[in-house]
Amino acid sequence: MRLDGKSALITGGGAGFGAEIAKVFAREGARVTVLDLNAEAATATAAAIGEAAQAVVGDVTSAADVARAVEAAERFGGRLDIVVNNAGWTHRNKPMLEVTEDEFDRVYAVNVKSIFHMSAAAVPVMRAQGGGVILNVGSTAGIRPRPGLTWYNSSKGAVNLLSRSMAVELAPDGIRVNCVAPVMGATGLLESFMGVPDTPENRARFIATVPLGRLAEPGDVAGACLYLASDEAGFITGVVLEVDGGRTV
Repeated sequence: MRLDGKSALITGGGAGFGAEIAKVFAREGARVTVLDLNAEAATATAAAIGEAAQAVVGDVTSAADVARAVEAAERFGGRLDIVVNNAGWTHRNKPMLEVTEDEFDRVYAVNVKSIFHMSAAAVPVMRAQGGGVILNVGSTAGIRPRPGLTWYNSSKGAVNLLSRSMAVELAPDGIRVNCVAPVMGATGLLESFMGVPDTPENRARFIATVPLGRLAEPGDVAGACLYLASDEAGFITGVVLEVDGGRTV
């Protein structure tokens, strides 16, 4: 098993990409802590995995909640080897000047400031144990932006770049930092990204822009995260891995 004996903390692990990452990591031998704002979703993911997982309810925009989750993961796994900053949010697809300040603040709090909070809590733990892995879930939106999502695009551009900067700064501590940048997937945020109802016709218009001809699936993202978290990627840090079916080419 590729993560045998590892301890992982996954934010936004109650559904979508995060839930699949949690399940794949557990399947590969990790003890997984699922952090989500939705108690029911977090509990359901952990229950589906079994004794190798625990659910922690918390808000990634809260420094106290994030610190509590890190402590819980360290207790559960005996250490903290892997953090996946997966939790994300977007404003609805609309003209940039129609996005409210509250919407802007929420997007940056969930997508960017959450990584600030997680770093403050997790990096000292990883330093003390001699290393670890941090994976940030960015987006192709931060590489090839689309109209109507300007402020979301910029937040994911920040995630993509800060992953590379973190990698350089934390390398002497034996902490690898990488980023996975998926194309749009069929998650709970899909309609917000499209800005139109989720109909087969509207999906088809977007899918036509992806060379491999489909949306990202949870397994695509989980597989990329598994590789980057594993010892097979031991010499890989500072990478933004596009999981996008060729969308950004």
